[in-house]
Amino acid sequence: MASWWPGPLERQIALRYLRGQRGTRSASLQTVVAIGGIIVGVAALIVVLGVMNGLRDDLRDRILVASPHLRVLTYGDDLRIDDWEGALERIRGIPGVVAAAPEVISVTVASNTGGFPVVSKVAGLEPGVGSNEITGLDQAIVAGRFVAEIAPGDSVDGNIVLGSRLADDLAVRPGDELVLVSPSSARRSRITGGYTPRYWSARVTGIFETGMYIYDKEFMVMDREAAQRFAGMGGSISDIAVTVGDVDAAPAVGEAIVAALGLPYRVETWQQQNEQLFKALRLEKLGMGLVIFFIMVVAAFNLVGTLTMVVTFKTREIGILQAMGLAPAGIARIFLAQGAVVGMVGASLGVVLGLALAAFGSGVIRLDPSVYFIDRLPVRVEGLDVAVIAVAAVALAIVAAIHPARRAAALTPVDAVRAE
Repeated sequence: MASWWPGPLERQIALRYLRGQRGTRSASLQTVVAIGGIIVGVAALIVVLGVMNGLRDDLRDRILVASPHLRVLTYGDDLRIDDWEGALERIRGIPGVVAAAPEVISVTVASNTGGFPVVSKVAGLEPGVGSNEITGLDQAIVAGRFVAEIAPGDSVDGNIVLGSRLADDLAVRPGDELVLVSPSSARRSRITGGYTPRYWSARVTGIFETGMYIYDKEFMVMDREAAQRFAGMGGSISDIAVTVGDVDAAPAVGEAIVAALGLPYRVETWQQQNEQLFKALRLEKLGMGLVIFFIMVVAAFNLVGTLTMVVTFKTREIGILQAMGLAPAGIARIFLAQGAVVGMVGASLGVVLGLALAAFGSGVIRLDPSVYFIDRLPVRVEGLDVAVIAVAAVALAIVAAIHPARRAAALTPVDAVRAE
């Protein structure tokens, strides 16, 4: 057994010192206050980190509603993939890949019937939008539906679905028509030497709402083949969208794809696309954790005071114990044991309270979705966070007991017994 570990006698004395007056089994007021500070600190840390984890996961889920787990792109001036059919089949055979589909991404200026223009992005997806397991836009449609085919005799060039905020900016609803400027207008005419605008008429068949401002504000979606015609890309595509089984494993799957395809292909994961956002969330989580951690530091200072008072009040008893043969190291272990007991009790009760508050807050506290884009407070408590918090609380309590323990061990039996 390690020399720092208290024996049965030392543990019994430590528990006796933590109790109140002689003959009582209740804890002293100072002990209750010290334990309470650790309980509050541990519970607050669990709840705060749980909320930060919940916000991170909720944000990730909303991002992945309209964005694939990774995109396979190419180098070059035009950033177009011409021979994508073969690459698509090879990607689908790579372990970890659940689904893959071609995409066409372009930029346009959309005008409503009143001539009001808005710059937006056009995403060309496979028919069925979310049915190809790449995006979940079909589940995010709040008005109308996605219609890929154009009805016979219809005068429009294609059908589109818009983000809810983009639809509000253009003041359109399902059934209304828009005029889009084709990206092929940016190409110089070989005949005139100038740039001739090409216009595209589109009918709004649906409106989606992902809860992500950038998607709802800037994106419109159409059928992939229609998007190819609209962008003047012929049979080429912009990228290949890939869904993986484990979203956190997207970088590893991306490396396997690059190794299989080689140059000029490259991969961009959802983590890379939103790197700054998630870095900010991690920094905020760290900052909030440090702020709440100081609650436990305050509790540790209180524990130092409590044990120092115990040393003062029990000076004669400490002298008697030394006179009876208890070594200074044993005296020190008594007070270290008190710190460990306070830390373990406080951490245990704090974990219980924190988990209870997290469960209560996640199911009961409601938010205004028009302000926060979510209707409830997202809380996700991770086991690693709970374990680190509990261990840190116990370690902090033991460290706080070191000074009183050294002070008690430094007493000599004669001076201790003579102390008033």
